[in-house]
Amino acid sequence: MTETHPNLLATDVRVELPADPAVDAIKDAGKEGFLEAAAAHPESSLVWALLAEACLRDEALSSSLAAYAYARTGYHRGLDTLRRNGWKGSGHVPWEHVPNRGFLRSLWALSVAAGRIGETAEEERCAQFLRDSSESAHRALAQ
Repeated sequence: MTETHPNLLATDVRVELPADPAVDAIKDAGKEGFLEAAAAHPESSLVWALLAEACLRDEALSSSLAAYAYARTGYHRGLDTLRRNGWKGSGHVPWEHVPNRGFLRSLWALSVAAGRIGETAEEERCAQFLRDSSESAHRALAQ
């Protein structure tokens, strides 16, 4: 007997997250106060994505590991937020809806960081999850 697994993203459901409260804090704090704004909003996928992306600018192993940790945190915080907003493990997370971008950016950064530390299966899984969630996010981020 052969078991098949359904494509969890093969649905017409679109998930649109509410506005991220960290956005205003980040804007108000500016570059000098970013870490304090991030610490004030650890639930925000966006702050973790931004931290990961900053680390990805440097290809040193220490930076790649930090990016991996930041991105994984943002990814899991995003999954929590998606679930609290009705996501049941399926549905598109459109890039065009700006509040979704923190999660999608964390997912992209996790894929890149995983590749840098040699975790190929995680890199591929995250890249596919990003494409399945939002092809336009994949195109925008993978440039």
